[in-house]
Formats: sequence, structure tokens, C-alpha cells
Amino acid sequence: MSARADATRRRLFEATLKLATDRGLVGLTVDEIAAEAGVAKGTVYYNFGSKDGLIDALLRYGVGQLADRLRAAASPADPVEALESQVDSALGFIAEYPGFSQILVSEMWRTPGQWHETLSLLREEIISIVKEQLQRVADAGRLPEGVQIPTAAAGLFGTLLVVALDWQVFQRQRSRAEVRESVMVLIRGLAR
Repeated sequence: MSARADATRRRLFEATLKLATDRGLVGLTVDEIAAEAGVAKGTVYYNFGSKDGLIDALLRYGVGQLADRLRAAASPADPVEALESQVDSALGFIAEYPGFSQILVSEMWRTPGQWHETLSLLREEIISIVKEQLQRVADAGRLPEGVQIPTAAAGLFGTLLVVALDWQVFQRQRSRAEVRESVMVLIRGLAR
């Protein structure tokens, strides 16, 4: 893909995020997205085929960005420190892209959602990264016996999303470090 096409796709993603943050995804039209992005309506169809194609690509792009950050943050040797680094990285992503995070939360738990199949795959990608890290914590003997890692990973991911959105919407005065520490108190209560 050319740099120009990539830039156009990003403008369409940003326009969609801006509009969806204010109104949600369902009521958006291709005309509104194109106008917000400053492109012709046909550009949306050319790049994505439809509004649904655009939303699907946006979800994949955003989750891909988050997954890349989580993988990069897993480098500290101490598995709990690496988990803290991942929590901080996720909070940074959510602070940088609050609209995407709102879409992710609202669409992920909508039953049945229009993008449920895509979101199921993307959720599994993120949760598998968290599971790997929790497994490192368990392998180090720092999780209580009987902790079900898949359930704990899903719980941590859900908690992190909700706490981060609460921070962005209701507690903007709190620092990222304070929010990270709040999440880590829960994790440290579990990890030895």
C-alpha cells in the first residue's frame, strides 16, 4: 500500500473515531465519515468496500496497535514488572485513543453485535498476550494455586478497559501513574 493510500485510510479512521466517539457507530453514514475526513464518498468505498468494511478495518487496526504495544511492553525479566509495563502501555494507548477504546468496549459487549465475529478474534488476540504474561507469573510461582489463567486474563483485560475508560470519562484529574497503581494493587493482591 502506498504512503498516500495509508494516509487516506488513517484520515478515514480518525474521522470515524471522532464521529463515533460523539454518537456511536451505528448511526454513522458514509457521507458523514467522508465529509469529516475531507474526501469523496467514493474514497470510503474504494478503500473499504462499505461502512462495515471501514469499521472492521478500524477495529483490526486499533487492536493491532494495542497488541503491538502490549508485546513490546512484556520485556522486563520480572513477570509482575512486565505485567505492570503492559498495564501502563495499555493505559497509554487508551489515553491516546479514547474514542477507539469506547468503541471497543461498547461493541464488544453488545449482544449480538454487528462486528461480533471480528471482535471475538481481536479479543482473543489481546487476551492471549495477557495469558502469556500471566503464565510467566504462574511459572515463577507467583500466582496462587488454582488460578484459572484464561479467566484471569479475560478479567484483567476487562478490568483494565473499564478502569481506563472511567479514568478518561470521569476522573481525568488522576494521573496515568495513579490509575496504573490502582490496577496493580489488584494484580499484586493476586500475585505473590
